[in-house]
Amino acid sequence: MFLLKLSAMALSATSVHVSTAAETAPVYIDAIDYPNQEGGWDAFYDLERRLASDFDDVCGDTFCEGDYSNIQHLRYRCSVRVADAVMGECIWTFAGSNQDVDQGSGKVVVNGRIWQCRSPVVPGTMIGEFYQALAGRNALHAPLPRGGRSIYEGLTDCGF
Repeated sequence: MFLLKLSAMALSATSVHVSTAAETAPVYIDAIDYPNQEGGWDAFYDLERRLASDFDDVCGDTFCEGDYSNIQHLRYRCSVRVADAVMGECIWTFAGSNQDVDQGSGKVVVNGRIWQCRSPVVPGTMIGEFYQALAGRNALHAPLPRGGRSIYEGLTDCGF
């Protein structure tokens, strides 16, 4: 009788574990993991590298003229819906700072800032068409699929 109760308890615990695993399947994943674990690694990091280079080319004449002249690209990330390759959103994170020396104390006073800039990805955009639209030179200024604005235009809304 004891073994029968123990077996029933083990079966019940297994059932709970299986249903919990099914409920926690991700709806969205990082683009580097689409279509499988690190399957988008090369395409995404190539795009991120090109966007960072394009940003560096325009920064001094645009975003980096204000209080923060040293704005640096930190990370670009996009989400993709697992079921159908539709993109969720893309966020580009930047950091900048301004340092001054307090002439009375000699201390360096740092004013730092982080920006989280949303790319204007049009709803329904598929990850494949996103990569294709940004495959050419100057990805920063390329229009996003489905009549979308460029990533550069999205940065102008970010408040640097």
